[in-house]
Amino acid sequence: MSLLSVFAIYLVLGAFAGTLAGLFGIGGGLIIVPVLIFSFGAQGFGLDVAAHMAIGTSLATIVFTSLSSIRSHNVHGAIRWDIFRPMAMGIVAGALVGAWTAALLSGAALELIIGIFVILVGLKMFFEVNPSPGRSVSGKSGLAAAGTGIGWASAIFGIGGGTLTVPYLSWSNVRMQQAVGTSAACGLPIAVAGAVGNAWTGWGNASLPDYSLGFIYLPALFGIIFTSVLFARVGANLAHKLNARALKRVFSILLLLVGLRFLLS
Repeated sequence: MSLLSVFAIYLVLGAFAGTLAGLFGIGGGLIIVPVLIFSFGAQGFGLDVAAHMAIGTSLATIVFTSLSSIRSHNVHGAIRWDIFRPMAMGIVAGALVGAWTAALLSGAALELIIGIFVILVGLKMFFEVNPSPGRSVSGKSGLAAAGTGIGWASAIFGIGGGTLTVPYLSWSNVRMQQAVGTSAACGLPIAVAGAVGNAWTGWGNASLPDYSLGFIYLPALFGIIFTSVLFARVGANLAHKLNARALKRVFSILLLLVGLRFLLS
């Protein structure tokens, strides 16, 4: 397969991921990581690096897509910068350790962990399980500790952290609009630290294909970021026209099937 054909495939993937992210209000990483694992396998990449490359590439795409999201949320005053700053300190440390943790795992173990996580997210979406506000916002040390845990897990799963950050902030009595906006801001340090960590831990790996920067596959990175930002707006517009709740149920079932595919393989 030529490089041009490969790039075209990732343009389509970026459009798909961006549309779903805008439609369902979830981070693109939850979609991109499983699809990248499947596509890397189809390209013949080794099992020992396919999952690691999917995670690293996903985090690298989020570096770019999060900038647009942050700008949009900040215009509406939806980012709690007083919460973001202490969380970001923990996030960077946690994401770097998370990238290192993922590098220690085998490709099969990483796929198993991702499969379990995707199933849990699918169940959460299907049954609409959301934590009720039950506490006040933690102090700086508590927010930094929470950021460390969120950054660590997000770097392992290759996501921007919204799946974890939004429930945590909602539980801490932060208004939903501000929880979403602050989570979007937290996605940038997660993505930067996670991408840098994956580029470093994968550097010099003999199993990597051409056009790789550590565990970041550049054709996929550029193809996805080129279309995902544009199509996120398409998805957001569709969300106002379609039955979003019914579509979310369908998408949650798709996540469950994807997660089971990982477990069974």
